[in-house]
Amino acid sequence: MLAQIEKGTANPSLGVLGKITSGLRIEFQELIDAPPMESCLVTPDQMTPTKEMIGEYKVWTCFPYEDNHQLEIYRIDIEPGGKYISGSHGEKTREYLSVTDGELTIECGEDVQKITKGEIYRFETDKKHNYKNETQQKTSFICVFVDYR
Repeated sequence: MLAQIEKGTANPSLGVLGKITSGLRIEFQELIDAPPMESCLVTPDQMTPTKEMIGEYKVWTCFPYEDNHQLEIYRIDIEPGGKYISGSHGEKTREYLSVTDGELTIECGEDVQKITKGEIYRFETDKKHNYKNETQQKTSFICVFVDYR
């Protein structure tokens, strides 16, 4: 059967694929996943905002969640006076923020934290949280979201 599959003269059934993956000691998903990239450069001109409220904020997904990495990376811009509201991401979730321009205010429960350019902040995201720009210039930051279950 393997020879026929290799020649392209037969298509394996799910049962046969199950036997192949079992014999190779790999998960079925590994057969159909795209090969991992060793490196990837994301530039602003390649990205389109995945969320946007004109006059408030723009969110770009730089690297989406993958089962084998369990993190996501976003670039977020908030206009002067703008606010971006985010719900809870569930238990055992955390965000790391690095402000690249301006000043950012984070409200998470009772905690309020101001972060300025060059600073990095970490917090648990198991509750609703808000990102605010209380200044007169645009604020930009990178958000790394980690699911550590």
